Amino acid sequence: MLKQQLRSDDMPFFRFGKDSMVLGKQTKIMGILNVTPDSFSDGGKYNDSEAAVSHALAMVQDGADIIDIGAQSTRPGHIPVTPEQEWKRLCPILSALKGRITVPISVDTFYPEVATAAISAGASIINDVSGSLENGMPEVAAKTGAGLIMMHAGEGADDVGHHTDAIKTVRSYFKQAIVRAANAGLPIERVCLDPGIGFGKDRRGDLQLVARLPELLYDLPQTALLVGASRKRVIASCCNVETPPDQRLAGTIAIHSIAVWNGAHILRVHDVAEAVQAVRVIDSLRQQFV
Repeated sequence: MLKQQLRSDDMPFFRFGKDSMVLGKQTKIMGILNVTPDSFSDGGKYNDSEAAVSHALAMVQDGADIIDIGAQSTRPGHIPVTPEQEWKRLCPILSALKGRITVPISVDTFYPEVATAAISAGASIINDVSGSLENGMPEVAAKTGAGLIMMHAGEGADDVGHHTDAIKTVRSYFKQAIVRAANAGLPIERVCLDPGIGFGKDRRGDLQLVARLPELLYDLPQTALLVGASRKRVIASCCNVETPPDQRLAGTIAIHSIAVWNGAHILRVHDVAEAVQAVRVIDSLRQQFV
């Protein structure tokens, strides 16, 4: 096959604050920093500022392009915290990272007031995993100049999958999300879409989304696409063994590698060094032989 000549002006890009990322040639890695006591994989490990900053700097050293800070668990059965509680966890971490980190900071929140405060404190990307199109987050991003990650989330634990066409469902959400963002004054280059692996899908739905990823952006070819399957339940489900989340690295690399080959621009991961190594190999293969 003829090697495609990739030009930056033909590629999607993701804009946030005064910065932007050209996507499509080199896969970007978003490192996860959970400052929660109850996250499904690493809850309680990075609660204090010193541990959080140390881990963030280590992930940057390992090659992370973005650090995503979450102060509220989104695992199944989690107990929601208030905006005040979430900000109490986030604020000292953002303050401690200020001036010490060289990559953009994303905040994982579905509270507009927390997102607004975080942008003022130095973050430049809002990662909204609520799946809601009516929580006011596009307006916050438009007003602050932040980038916005909009993720599909099913209504129940396994809402999308066995009896539902996951591709059709998520494509519909993506189209609605872009329209919703535009109506709020947020241009498409400030939006990144996420199919929400593990959020309201069963195993079939999750795998269908990864296997047929290009179909999700069929009508939105210039839109940034993020996939986050790191340590997710689908990996253990495929193996028919209930391995602990921190023992799902090989499965994470496998599912993320397929996602990148199928067009994912950004991966959200716990294990940055391993993810960087994997995507550099895939990126090299695509550039030389596809």
